[in-house]
Amino acid sequence: MSRAFCLCVALLGMLVPHALEASAQEVIDRVLAVAVGDVITLSDVRGATVLGLIDPGQASDPIREVLSQLIDRALILDEVERYVPPEPTSEAVEKALAGVRAHFDSDRAFAKTLAEVGLTEPGLRRRLREDLRIRAYLDQRFPATAPEGRDALIAGWLAGLRRRADILELYASPPAGR
Repeated sequence: MSRAFCLCVALLGMLVPHALEASAQEVIDRVLAVAVGDVITLSDVRGATVLGLIDPGQASDPIREVLSQLIDRALILDEVERYVPPEPTSEAVEKALAGVRAHFDSDRAFAKTLAEVGLTEPGLRRRLREDLRIRAYLDQRFPATAPEGRDALIAGWLAGLRRRADILELYASPPAGR
Protein backbone atom coordinates (compact mmCIF):
# COMPACT_ATOMS: atom_id res chain seq x y z
CA MET A 1 0.00 0.00 0.00
CA SER A 2 1.16 3.51 -0.64
CA ARG A 3 2.29 5.69 2.19
CA ALA A 4 -0.35 8.35 1.36
CA PHE A 5 -3.12 5.75 1.54
CA CYS A 6 -1.89 4.51 4.93
CA LEU A 7 -1.74 8.09 6.19
CA CYS A 8 -5.32 8.75 5.03
CA VAL A 9 -6.57 5.58 6.75
CA ALA A 10 -4.78 6.56 9.95
CA LEU A 11 -6.24 10.08 9.87
CA LEU A 12 -9.74 8.74 9.25
CA GLY A 13 -9.28 6.35 12.14
CA MET A 14 -8.47 9.28 14.40
CA LEU A 15 -11.13 11.70 13.10
CA VAL A 16 -14.20 9.47 12.73
CA PRO A 17 -14.62 8.65 16.45
CA HIS A 18 -14.39 12.37 17.28
CA ALA A 19 -16.89 13.25 14.57
CA LEU A 20 -19.29 10.59 15.83
CA GLU A 21 -18.87 11.81 19.40
CA ALA A 22 -19.58 15.41 18.34
CA SER A 23 -22.66 14.44 16.37
CA ALA A 24 -23.95 12.32 19.25
CA GLN A 25 -23.93 15.46 21.41
CA GLU A 26 -25.79 17.54 18.86
CA VAL A 27 -29.39 18.34 19.73
CA ILE A 28 -31.71 17.48 16.88
CA ASP A 29 -35.16 19.02 16.72
CA ARG A 30 -38.18 16.73 16.82
CA VAL A 31 -40.40 16.67 13.76
CA LEU A 32 -43.98 16.59 15.02
CA ALA A 33 -45.87 16.76 11.73
CA VAL A 34 -45.68 17.40 8.03
CA ALA A 35 -48.66 19.25 6.58
CA VAL A 36 -48.91 19.99 2.85
CA GLY A 37 -45.13 19.72 2.63
CA ASP A 38 -44.41 22.00 5.61
CA VAL A 39 -42.36 20.38 8.35
CA ILE A 40 -43.57 21.38 11.82
CA THR A 41 -41.04 20.85 14.60
CA LEU A 42 -41.10 21.01 18.36
CA SER A 43 -39.15 24.27 18.03
CA ASP A 44 -41.97 25.68 15.89
CA VAL A 45 -44.47 24.77 18.61
CA ARG A 46 -42.31 26.29 21.35
CA GLY A 47 -41.60 29.39 19.28
CA ALA A 48 -45.28 30.01 18.52
CA THR A 49 -46.05 29.64 22.22
CA VAL A 50 -43.26 31.72 23.79
CA LEU A 51 -43.63 34.51 21.23
CA GLY A 52 -47.36 34.65 21.97
CA LEU A 53 -48.33 33.80 18.37
CA ILE A 54 -50.52 30.90 19.48
CA ASP A 55 -52.08 30.52 22.92
CA PRO A 56 -52.75 26.93 23.93
CA GLY A 57 -55.23 28.17 26.52
CA GLN A 58 -56.04 25.61 29.21
CA ALA A 59 -55.48 22.61 26.93
CA SER A 60 -54.55 19.42 28.74
CA ASP A 61 -51.82 18.89 26.12
CA PRO A 62 -50.53 22.34 25.09
CA ILE A 63 -48.13 20.86 22.53
CA ARG A 64 -51.01 19.03 20.79
CA GLU A 65 -53.13 22.21 20.81
CA VAL A 66 -50.42 24.42 19.31
CA LEU A 67 -49.42 21.71 16.83
CA SER A 68 -53.02 21.40 15.67
CA GLN A 69 -53.18 25.16 15.13
CA LEU A 70 -49.87 25.12 13.25
CA ILE A 71 -51.20 22.35 11.00
CA ASP A 72 -54.34 24.41 10.36
CA ARG A 73 -52.14 27.42 9.63
CA ALA A 74 -50.14 25.45 7.06
CA LEU A 75 -53.36 24.27 5.38
CA ILE A 76 -54.81 27.77 5.26
CA LEU A 77 -51.53 29.25 4.03
CA ASP A 78 -51.54 26.69 1.21
CA GLU A 79 -54.98 28.00 0.20
CA VAL A 80 -53.81 31.60 0.59
CA GLU A 81 -50.97 30.94 -1.84
CA ARG A 82 -53.48 29.66 -4.39
CA TYR A 83 -55.85 32.65 -4.18
CA VAL A 84 -53.39 35.47 -3.39
CA PRO A 85 -55.18 37.97 -1.14
CA PRO A 86 -53.85 41.52 -0.99
CA GLU A 87 -50.40 41.98 0.56
CA PRO A 88 -50.36 43.54 4.02
CA THR A 89 -48.69 46.91 4.32
CA SER A 90 -45.25 47.16 5.90
CA GLU A 91 -46.90 49.29 8.62
CA ALA A 92 -49.28 46.41 9.43
CA VAL A 93 -46.34 43.98 9.67
CA GLU A 94 -44.40 46.39 11.90
CA LYS A 95 -47.48 46.84 14.12
CA ALA A 96 -47.76 43.03 14.46
CA LEU A 97 -44.05 42.85 15.28
CA ALA A 98 -44.48 45.54 17.94
CA GLY A 99 -47.30 43.46 19.42
CA VAL A 100 -44.98 40.46 19.73
CA ARG A 101 -42.18 42.61 21.19
CA ALA A 102 -44.63 43.92 23.81
CA HIS A 103 -44.63 40.44 25.41
CA PHE A 104 -41.01 41.01 26.49
CA ASP A 105 -39.45 43.25 29.12
CA SER A 106 -36.59 44.37 26.87
CA ASP A 107 -35.18 44.15 23.36
CA ARG A 108 -32.49 41.89 24.82
CA ALA A 109 -35.08 39.43 26.20
CA PHE A 110 -36.87 39.51 22.84
CA ALA A 111 -33.63 38.82 20.91
CA LYS A 112 -32.68 36.04 23.34
CA THR A 113 -36.06 34.35 22.89
CA LEU A 114 -35.83 34.62 19.11
CA ALA A 115 -32.42 32.95 19.24
CA GLU A 116 -33.70 30.23 21.59
CA VAL A 117 -36.52 29.30 19.21
CA GLY A 118 -34.31 29.52 16.13
CA LEU A 119 -35.94 32.57 14.57
CA THR A 120 -34.50 35.78 13.23
CA GLU A 121 -36.33 39.08 13.12
CA PRO A 122 -36.73 38.84 9.32
CA GLY A 123 -38.08 35.30 9.78
CA LEU A 124 -40.57 36.54 12.36
CA ARG A 125 -41.60 39.39 10.05
CA ARG A 126 -42.22 36.81 7.28
CA ARG A 127 -44.36 34.76 9.63
CA LEU A 128 -46.34 37.81 10.74
CA ARG A 129 -46.82 38.83 7.09
CA GLU A 130 -48.20 35.34 6.40
CA ASP A 131 -50.52 35.62 9.41
CA LEU A 132 -51.84 38.94 8.10
CA ARG A 133 -52.38 37.39 4.65
CA ILE A 134 -54.27 34.51 6.29
CA ARG A 135 -56.47 36.97 8.18
CA ALA A 136 -57.19 38.92 4.96
CA TYR A 137 -58.04 35.69 3.12
CA LEU A 138 -60.40 34.52 5.87
CA ASP A 139 -62.06 37.96 6.03
CA GLN A 140 -62.54 37.86 2.26
CA ARG A 141 -63.82 34.28 2.16
CA PHE A 142 -65.92 34.38 5.35
CA PRO A 143 -67.32 37.89 5.85
CA ALA A 144 -68.20 38.66 9.46
CA THR A 145 -71.97 38.39 9.51
CA ALA A 146 -72.34 36.76 12.92
CA PRO A 147 -69.09 35.87 14.72
CA GLU A 148 -70.43 32.51 15.97
CA GLY A 149 -71.61 31.54 12.49
CA ARG A 150 -68.32 32.63 10.92
CA ASP A 151 -66.31 30.53 13.39
CA ALA A 152 -68.47 27.48 12.61
CA LEU A 153 -68.06 28.05 8.85
CA ILE A 154 -64.28 28.32 9.21
CA ALA A 155 -64.13 25.21 11.41
CA GLY A 156 -66.15 23.22 8.84
CA TRP A 157 -63.99 24.48 5.99
CA LEU A 158 -60.81 23.58 7.91
CA ALA A 159 -62.16 20.09 8.64
CA GLY A 160 -62.62 19.65 4.88
CA LEU A 161 -59.07 20.86 4.21
CA ARG A 162 -57.76 18.38 6.79
CA ARG A 163 -59.64 15.50 5.14
CA ARG A 164 -58.22 16.32 1.70
CA ALA A 165 -54.68 17.33 2.70
CA ASP A 166 -51.49 15.36 3.02
CA ILE A 167 -50.82 15.43 6.75
CA LEU A 168 -48.42 13.19 8.61
CA GLU A 169 -48.64 13.57 12.38
CA LEU A 170 -45.74 12.08 14.33
CA TYR A 171 -46.54 13.54 17.74
CA ALA A 172 -47.96 11.23 20.37
CA SER A 173 -49.51 12.90 23.40
CA PRO A 174 -47.92 11.89 26.70
CA PRO A 175 -49.85 9.35 28.76
CA ALA A 176 -52.39 10.80 31.18
CA GLY A 177 -51.02 11.63 34.60
CA ARG A 178 -47.56 12.66 33.42
